[in-house]
Amino acid sequence: MKYFNILIMVFVVFVGCKQGAKSLKPQPEPLTAVNVEVFGAQIGDKDASNHKIMFEEYQKMQLLDTLSTKFSAIVKEVCKSKGCWMKLQLGQDNEVMVKFKDYGFFMPKDIEGREVVVNGLAFVEEMSVEEQRHFAEDGGKTKEEIAQIIQPKKTYSFVADGVLLK
Repeated sequence: MKYFNILIMVFVVFVGCKQGAKSLKPQPEPLTAVNVEVFGAQIGDKDASNHKIMFEEYQKMQLLDTLSTKFSAIVKEVCKSKGCWMKLQLGQDNEVMVKFKDYGFFMPKDIEGREVVVNGLAFVEEMSVEEQRHFAEDGGKTKEEIAQIIQPKKTYSFVADGVLLK
């Protein structure tokens, strides 16, 4: 009988440990919003900063600085060619250019005005005239508007590994 009780205790400990190990696996963040679509990596909106806080962070950054972050903002513009980039509003006249890690996913082309949460790396760069003209063309700008681009400019950029579309 003594050995039987020991065997039962070993079995209970073994089963208990096995269930505990399962709970240590990282679980995806629960989505707190209703009617959302996720593009790229599975992300949630928990702990996401808002666009105002993100704008303050961008103002502190220098060229080539990077910041791993998650924030929410309103979509201002999307690539009309493939959905391969989007611009998000950071304030009245400020925006951030969002590209997608390794072109691993694209966004729908009709999401202007909708809120998104992006997760990835924020950085400041100087965008060349050629690159500005390319994005202006993808965005559906007129030839006259594209011709007015004549100087490189400092831009707020973001490479997203995941996007949550609300």
